[in-house]
Amino acid sequence: MSEDVEDPMAEADASGRIAADRAAALAREGRLVLVDIREPAEWVQTGVPAGAVLAPLTEGPQRLRPAFVADVEQALGGHRDRAVALVCRSGGRTAFARRLLLAEGFSRVLDVAEGMAGSNFGPGWLARGLPVEPWPSADREGSAVTGTSP
Repeated sequence: MSEDVEDPMAEADASGRIAADRAAALAREGRLVLVDIREPAEWVQTGVPAGAVLAPLTEGPQRLRPAFVADVEQALGGHRDRAVALVCRSGGRTAFARRLLLAEGFSRVLDVAEGMAGSNFGPGWLARGLPVEPWPSADREGSAVTGTSP
């Protein structure tokens, strides 16, 4: 990893993977936007990472949600060169979504490959004890880019 602490991309490995604790810290510092790409039923089960934008990748069984790319762009204020970190349950969807966003012209996309539940890349957001917010909640209702509600 690089010594360039100003650039969130320096926190990632060669495949764009970043540890959940580093992504949480960088999001708290305002150096990247954290986007939870899971589905609403998953948000209800575990809560959502504190401060994350909610933009589901899919709708129904493995069907790409047409508005996903536009939702991420909206979350980044229209700046496809702004750093974004994607999180899902265990890293499978984020790997796909990262490739999709890079192909669509986003240049600084990170993958929280350990996800919420953990994977070969780490114990996961929940096991690390990183902050989560319940969903739905009065504070979060309508905060999803998609406006999804339970």
